[in-house]
Amino acid sequence: MPTDLEAEADVSTLFDTDPRAALKHHFGFDDFRPLQAEIVADVLAGHDVFALLPTGGGKSLCFQLPAVMRPGLTVVVSPLIALMKDQVEGLTAAGIAATFLNSSLDGDETRRRLRDLHDGRFRLLYLAPERLALPHVKDDLARWNVTRFAIDEAHCISEWGHDFRPDYRRLASLRRDFPSVPVLALTATANERVREDIVASLALRSPRRYVASFNRPNLTYRVVPKRDTAGALAAFVRERSRESGIVYAASRRRADDLAERLRAAGVPALPYHAGLDPSERSYNQERFVRDDVRVMCATVAFGMGIDKPNVRYVVHVDMPKNLESYYQETGRAGRDGLPAECVLFYGAGDATKLQSFLAEKDEREQAIALEGLRKMQHYAETAECRRAVLLGYFGETLDAACGGCDNCLAPRARFDGTIFAQKFLSNVVRVRQAGGFAVGLNHLADVLVGKRTEKVVDWNHDGISTFGIGRETPRPMWLDIGRELVRLGLLRQTPGLRSVLELTDAGHRALLERLPVTLTAAAAAAPQTRRGALACDEALFEELRALRKRLADERDVPAYVIFPDTTLRQMARDMPQTPAALRDVAGVGDKKLADYGAAFLAAIAAYRAARENAEPVA
Repeated sequence: MPTDLEAEADVSTLFDTDPRAALKHHFGFDDFRPLQAEIVADVLAGHDVFALLPTGGGKSLCFQLPAVMRPGLTVVVSPLIALMKDQVEGLTAAGIAATFLNSSLDGDETRRRLRDLHDGRFRLLYLAPERLALPHVKDDLARWNVTRFAIDEAHCISEWGHDFRPDYRRLASLRRDFPSVPVLALTATANERVREDIVASLALRSPRRYVASFNRPNLTYRVVPKRDTAGALAAFVRERSRESGIVYAASRRRADDLAERLRAAGVPALPYHAGLDPSERSYNQERFVRDDVRVMCATVAFGMGIDKPNVRYVVHVDMPKNLESYYQETGRAGRDGLPAECVLFYGAGDATKLQSFLAEKDEREQAIALEGLRKMQHYAETAECRRAVLLGYFGETLDAACGGCDNCLAPRARFDGTIFAQKFLSNVVRVRQAGGFAVGLNHLADVLVGKRTEKVVDWNHDGISTFGIGRETPRPMWLDIGRELVRLGLLRQTPGLRSVLELTDAGHRALLERLPVTLTAAAAAAPQTRRGALACDEALFEELRALRKRLADERDVPAYVIFPDTTLRQMARDMPQTPAALRDVAGVGDKKLADYGAAFLAAIAAYRAARENAEPVA
């Protein structure tokens, strides 16, 4: 059945000349985020548009605002039911007539929504790509005065993307079936090849292209070694007991185990993965979205379908398979623009474990996957600015150290590693001379520490001069040194599952001329904390959060649909006392002012009065 908010949505209010007035009226914001104003202007002008904006960059507003500024229906293609539901709830709360059609609706509700669409009651309609392919749906769209298509998560159309979906390929027919309707394609993660594939697949006509920075300055990136991961995770989460977070694991069993361990440590947590019954999975997600449970332990399937802006941390307890996946998954933190943390627990064995899954792929797929894996491993092990490494993957250059990653905030110690480098490089040469062939990193480490493995003995590497010259150094450290010598350009690693190490020209010079080599100490053993947020009265902020939760529960919507944390923090900082002052707070539009203004003003007034009464008389 329709919600009260949906029934009250006003489809008649149009601001057809001033986007900023419409932005404030409907969404409560005085200013656009970067590139939003330009994209909105091109959409209103009827151009095809390709827009790549980072998660949290405001992609949705680029089609939502034009939808309320012009007559007609905007059709939004979205891949996930939960995402449709979240966005429609947010729009109706803002007084914007929006709806969705998908398999979650029963027959009566579907028919009611279809009648309202025939009557022109909605500005936005959310559809899944597979539904859009149905002939009768296209017939309906032809009668509903569709004025634009917005293709969300447009990277799903590309076979070169990290999340290809065959159903998206069918969207290529939109241009043929609706030749005069402009198309807006939006994504948060796409390299140059994927961008071109999106434009070609959707047959965009001379599209206006917008590519924003991939930088998310409110996110702090950290990598910590895997040592008692479950205990370190529990300590990390307990310190943030009032904050929402996502913990990503590589397997269903690990997600279940972590959720159980966190609950045993006094942290309410739930699992989310494809192995759960669909009703249980949906229930767990709903509890997380509505702040009933703060922590979700999940496989990477979780997160794309939610629009929750106040996720304050994302933790990976296992290394992702490539930087593109890592960027997308960490991007689910801090969507509201407030500080958030991204922590990766890393062990050198992670890469080996992931490589074991590649054996069944063909040679070309293996090469692509291994390249992605090695770049991910480089990110995890580097002593450089992590943000610079991450942005560099997408072709973007960071001009200076970011100050928002562990390597910038607490640079790791550097030491004279010349002797270590000489031993390692000499070992590479001696092993090759002994058998006439190169070997991999693990075998080289075995020779250095004097480990007589079957291969070391069979190949007579226990008789060469470098056998055992590094036995005073732990084998894991030799593995770290070998990988760092690759990053320094003194060694090269050949492609393929059976990769070997070879000296580069620079490596030969360093060995022969005994050039000094500086190496990096291991990372800290525990995740550190970087604090910082919109400064406000924290006690009032918590009272406003409690009020928001009560109002949201009464309306059966997620708390952030009422107001995001950024809006509550500004209220708790400015303490507005009149409706006009409350309207000046970012995120308070006219509909929400009418619906919730009195309740929040009363809470602020009561807090001020209690504080004044509690102050001692001079």
